[in-house]
Amino acid sequence: MSEFLRSLRTPLFRLISVPQVVFWLIIFGLTRSFMSDADHFLELTPEALGKYFPLRWVLIAHITGGGGALILGPMQFWSRFRARYIKLHRWVGIGYLLTILLSSVCAMILSFTTAYDVNWAYAFSLQVWVSVWIISTVIAYRAALQGKFKLHREWMTRSYIVTVAFIISGLTLKYLLKTGFGTLEDTSPSLIWMGWSVPLFAYEVILSFKAHK
Repeated sequence: MSEFLRSLRTPLFRLISVPQVVFWLIIFGLTRSFMSDADHFLELTPEALGKYFPLRWVLIAHITGGGGALILGPMQFWSRFRARYIKLHRWVGIGYLLTILLSSVCAMILSFTTAYDVNWAYAFSLQVWVSVWIISTVIAYRAALQGKFKLHREWMTRSYIVTVAFIISGLTLKYLLKTGFGTLEDTSPSLIWMGWSVPLFAYEVILSFKAHK
């Protein structure tokens, strides 16, 4: 216990603020809740995976990469950490980029295959969603390489909004299906569009107000 208390006085820990800890814990809790429904996929059996069995490794890579992106993302917005440990910030950013590329490429494969078992609208909404996810992340990374750090932060925020949208839409869909509000086929396309477009619109409104203060 004494060693743990001493660790709390390290320079790295003192960079952490309470809101950042709360935010990370919320993200971790949502991620754990969302991914708990995917635990049975780890059995890797035809019974557990159903239609995903032929693409089981694609599905597992998608889930793993997405979970990694959700956990790594908050560290990119940790301003004091970023200022003091710039090299580590860059490595975390590269890790975030790689996890998104892994998860998004696998998601795109699934959206052009198993997603059509639901319906065309579901598959198309996923294809657009994943495209926005990839593009926003690549723009953020390119802006960092060009030294345009304000633009980089803005696009990193957009990228993470789309990342978090996966669990927000997923948990909302789970709740609605449990309460008998519509079917997967009818409800999921609308929730997919809502999950990323509404938060992105809200973020653009915030940026607009800041720019015209």
